[in-house]
Amino acid sequence: MSYDVIIIGSGPGGYVCAIKAAQLGLKVAVIEQRSTFGGTCLNIGCIPSKALLHASEVFAHANHGMDSLGVEVGKPTLNLEKMMAHKDATVKSNVEGVAFLFKKNKIDSFFGLGKVLGEGKASVTDNDGKVTELEAKNIVIATGSDVAGIPGVEVEIDEKVIVSSTGAIALDRVPEHIVVVGGGVIGLEMGSVWGRLGAKVTVVEYLDKILGGMDGEVAKQFQRILAKQGMDIKVGAKVTGVENTGKGAKVSFEPVKGGDAQTIDADIVLIATGRKPFTEGLGLEDAGVVLDERGRVRTDHHYQTNVPGVYAIGDVIAGPMLAHKAEDEGVALAEIMAGQAGHVNYDVIPGVVYTSPEVAAVGKTEEELKAEGVKYKSGKFPFSANGRARAMEAPDGFVKVLADAETDRVLGVHIIGFGAGEMIHEAAVLMEFGGSSEDLGRTCHAHPTMSEAVKEAALATFFKPLHM
Repeated sequence: MSYDVIIIGSGPGGYVCAIKAAQLGLKVAVIEQRSTFGGTCLNIGCIPSKALLHASEVFAHANHGMDSLGVEVGKPTLNLEKMMAHKDATVKSNVEGVAFLFKKNKIDSFFGLGKVLGEGKASVTDNDGKVTELEAKNIVIATGSDVAGIPGVEVEIDEKVIVSSTGAIALDRVPEHIVVVGGGVIGLEMGSVWGRLGAKVTVVEYLDKILGGMDGEVAKQFQRILAKQGMDIKVGAKVTGVENTGKGAKVSFEPVKGGDAQTIDADIVLIATGRKPFTEGLGLEDAGVVLDERGRVRTDHHYQTNVPGVYAIGDVIAGPMLAHKAEDEGVALAEIMAGQAGHVNYDVIPGVVYTSPEVAAVGKTEEELKAEGVKYKSGKFPFSANGRARAMEAPDGFVKVLADAETDRVLGVHIIGFGAGEMIHEAAVLMEFGGSSEDLGRTCHAHPTMSEAVKEAALATFFKPLHM
């Protein structure tokens, strides 16, 4: 069978690329290793974790966040089985939605392990071992990423006691103590879920701060907030061993800068030290596709590998491992393959940590601007001075705007607070059009809203805030 495009992988990058290519008139086929579409994100990542984050947040709010508002209820009871059923139903709805969109756009599907055979050729091996060869003008590698493990430490992840994010969204009981190895997005989100449901949570992070790539001031305040919520965070700590004891697990670690080693006992250990590109079994070496020094598929500015007609997008190539980055690359590549001018602005890709409160950012951090020698000015506004935040008992956090010292063009915006993941997008739109802090500060915002804090931070950047 011959196609215009064959896409290996149906995660956010792959399925969006497939739909866009079909909309542009190309004949498209998708090869998916799982039995359902959506990749890691929809099946065992972004979507199920957000279902649990929301459900656990509601439980925590009912437990100790309603009485002061005059809403008096009895102590809530956790039905973990029902909460997990909500998560599973959410996943089912989303993956079925992708299947519907494939059918609507006349996209052919093949289930099994996809393999690149070379220029214009791919194969799929199904569960019975049957191999089907396919031909296409273009082949897209969109296979995403996998759990990275702990560098230099041999760890056996059984998804029962020592778990990755896959096991962490499917525990059958609330652990008394969960140790999270890694203070990044996945670790803090899943730590938050189980902490709200009653577990003691200890985070062990190698770097001297959590959320390594985030703005330092944001990370510092966020760590304080998480500590107030009961999360025990140990930074500057190098994990040297993780052992299943039969009754639980032991985590050994030592200070990165030197010092005495420590051991912690836990019911569950979550390995959340990042992800690595999924390239195994794809036949890339035999096909002559070049990988970079970090095992990612090397591509040019049009997502093409060194093999003509073979492309790659998403977690498997350079750049942030974010579903929406993969989606935008999928759209851009579909346009390129259809003869149009696809493009992704990598300076305006927002990132969100879906904890409570949320953390969101787009553009440069202060640390990056300093390292690049860019002269900038910053403005900040706390949610404690925002009327809507006070009314909602959500005073934690702030908005920070960073702008070029001479042109006033906004270079980065960082938010920690309730609903930060939604508020960040007005900053993204502003930056996409090269807007200034004055543009944002002079834009009328509805009152009372949390978003007024974004306006006030912009006012503080080019002149002075009004409500401080």
